Amino acid sequence: MPVRLVITTYARPGQGTALAQAMAERCRAVQQEPGCQQFEVFQSALDPDKLVVLELWADQAALDIHAQVNASQPPNPLLADLRADATRPREDYTYNRTR
Repeated sequence: MPVRLVITTYARPGQGTALAQAMAERCRAVQQEPGCQQFEVFQSALDPDKLVVLELWADQAALDIHAQVNASQPPNPLLADLRADATRPREDYTYNRTR
């Protein structure tokens, strides 16, 4: 069953566009991972320093492999410098297509 992740992150004040641009390269890389159906960043039109990452994985196994790969890599210092803090709320959903 597909798994959807919704991750909210905040940029340091005034750095939302820079963070979104910096995350674009990561998005392209992750989109090549097996089982990744979506990995995109969206910037809020109302609060430009608020970003949401939408991920869709074919199944929990694909997400688990992604998590293992992610944990084995050092944090990107540019992303860490642009983020407001290290706390990023994450919501996991099972995906049931409605149309």
